[in-house]
Amino acid sequence: MRLIVGLGNPGNRYNFTRHNAGFLALDYYFKIYKKNWKDKPSLGAIMGRIDDDIFIKPQDFYNESGRVVANYVRFYRINLSDVLVICDNFDLEFGLVRYRASGSAGGNNGLKSIDVALGTSEYSRIRIGTGNDELRKQMGDVDFVLSKFTSQEKEQLPEVLVETLHRIDEWRQ
Repeated sequence: MRLIVGLGNPGNRYNFTRHNAGFLALDYYFKIYKKNWKDKPSLGAIMGRIDDDIFIKPQDFYNESGRVVANYVRFYRINLSDVLVICDNFDLEFGLVRYRASGSAGGNNGLKSIDVALGTSEYSRIRIGTGNDELRKQMGDVDFVLSKFTSQEKEQLPEVLVETLHRIDEWRQ
């Protein structure tokens, strides 16, 4: 059994924002594989399953996702080597998708929260590049991560989601 976590913020207000790239990636994954999410949150997350793998979208806010991830790891007795977290990264150019088997939070507060809750950073992660330096300078970091994608980025988003889907599939094999 493996745990795949998409990071984001709950609520319609945050749909299609940069910080919800993890939610968006998992929603796309479920759409392609014709799977449904459970309507009622369990252990603090919206959950779905594909085969023996558990997919979750924590319903705590992004920067506090660690508690929910730790709940799932403990409840299902999941090895940390079987945990994959998908998050945005504004330091990566928009559209780049990067996989690492482990590593630092690199300034990502959602990953920092998970590191603290699990007591380690030894879990896999996929970072989805949401960077747009010009827009980020105009808005500042907080407003930037909560901003919607530009029209040009929206056009490129399907390619990014397909790449993320492939990375998830590679990890699941």
